[in-house]
Formats: sequence, C-alpha cells, structure tokens
Amino acid sequence: MQPYVYDYLWSRPDLLTFIRHNPIWYRYLTRDPGRMRELDKEAKYYFGKTLSQRLEKISDQTDMINMLILFADSIKD
Repeated sequence: MQPYVYDYLWSRPDLLTFIRHNPIWYRYLTRDPGRMRELDKEAKYYFGKTLSQRLEKISDQTDMINMLILFADSIKD
C-alpha cells in the first residue's frame, strides 16, 4: 500500500474501521490507490452518512414524534 494512502487512512478512523469490516478494500487500494474517492463514498453509505439516509432518518423520527403526540392526545380525551 502506498505510504500516502496509509497515512490518509490513519488520519480518518471511520475509513479505517470501514476497511477493517470490509477487507477487500485493502486489495483495491493496494492495486489502485486512485479509488480513495470510491472508498469514501462506500464508507459514507455503510455508516449511513449520505444525505438521503440522513433525511430518511429525520423523517422517521418526525413520524415517530407525530405518532406519540397523537397517542398522548387520544389518551387525554
């Protein structure tokens, strides 16, 4: 593995964790260090940090809050 790739991974603990859970990426980065952007995208998807995943999580949370409010309101009546 190229030294700059190794240093970059050690500076980003989230990517290091992702690679430890998906060891195929060791081979990918050793053969083609240019795949760092792809690694970053895959790690964001894996950890649920993409914009669509965050929006879905917020939507689910607001739906849960609305359901709890309706439930509390029905008990009060």
